[in-house]
Amino acid sequence: MKNLDNKSWEKAQKNDQNSLIIDVRTPEEHEEQRIPNSKLINVQDAQSFVEEIEKLDKSKAYYLYCKAGSRSALACNIMEQMGFADVANLEGGITEWHGEVEE
Repeated sequence: MKNLDNKSWEKAQKNDQNSLIIDVRTPEEHEEQRIPNSKLINVQDAQSFVEEIEKLDKSKAYYLYCKAGSRSALACNIMEQMGFADVANLEGGITEWHGEVEE
C-alpha cells in the first residue's frame, strides 16, 4: 500500500487512466461531499465491502480515501490481502484534500 499525500495521490491517479477512486466512507458522508468520479464502497459494512471488492479487476490501480485516512488505510490492507497489488491511500483523507469536490 502506498500512503500518498494530497498532491502525490491526485497526480498519480490522474496519470493512470486505468484506475478507480474508491470512497470507503458511509453513504451519508459520500452524499455530503466526495471527490468526483469516486465509487462508494463502505468499508464499515464488512460483508458488502468484500463482495464489492471481489467484483473489481485486480490488474487496475485503486485510489482510496475516507474522512481522515484510517478507514481507507484499513481498506487498502484488506484489498492487498485479497490480491490487489496497486492500492494507494490518501493521507489525511478528504479532510486534507485540496482538489475538486462534489457536494
